[in-house]
Amino acid sequence: MAARRQVAEKKRRSPRQARAAQTVASIVEAAAQILEKGGLAAFTTNAVAERAGVSIGTLYQYFSDKNALLVALARGEMETALREVARALQGEGDPSLEGRVRAMVRAIVHAFRGRQRARKAVVQALLAQGSGIELMAPVAAFVARAGETVGRGPNPLVGPLTREQAFVVSRALMGVVRAAVLEEQPFLASRAFEDEIVRMIVAYLEAISATAGRQA
Repeated sequence: MAARRQVAEKKRRSPRQARAAQTVASIVEAAAQILEKGGLAAFTTNAVAERAGVSIGTLYQYFSDKNALLVALARGEMETALREVARALQGEGDPSLEGRVRAMVRAIVHAFRGRQRARKAVVQALLAQGSGIELMAPVAAFVARAGETVGRGPNPLVGPLTREQAFVVSRALMGVVRAAVLEEQPFLASRAFEDEIVRMIVAYLEAISATAGRQA
């Protein structure tokens, strides 16, 4: 069985050509639409293939099963969010500490372009797999890495975070957002919720900066 799966993996194509890439994009978008409309109960490879307008054989050329589709969907959305987070941390908009944090929080909260049901379904499915791949994990890792160098720019607003501090701030942020997603909190995309997350992170970073200043 393992040998057969390895052969299948070798045969599975990578979307190198424009047409193939478009097919993959259509399949992933169809997966998001089905999850948003019917949740995991409606999520099957046959349903995705039909929605995408491709044969089930074509779908399996790119995705081994529906779990692979879920991972691809999560990674695609997180790549978009990471680009927004990078711009926020660089201060391309409001360069203040609060402005950068708010832009970062907004990018993460609004991942999946408002498709809250799809996002919840992906989180539930990936956690159930027990594989350690979580919807928000890539963002948490990115924030942690960025925190280690945030104070090394030309106009640092806070000193570089230690490994422990980066871990705490990133997990606090991602944990709150993930809990709101799984609990289907109605305030998930509200300004009030955004304000509270920003307040938490800014207060933590300012406390770190104040402590560092007293020790200097």
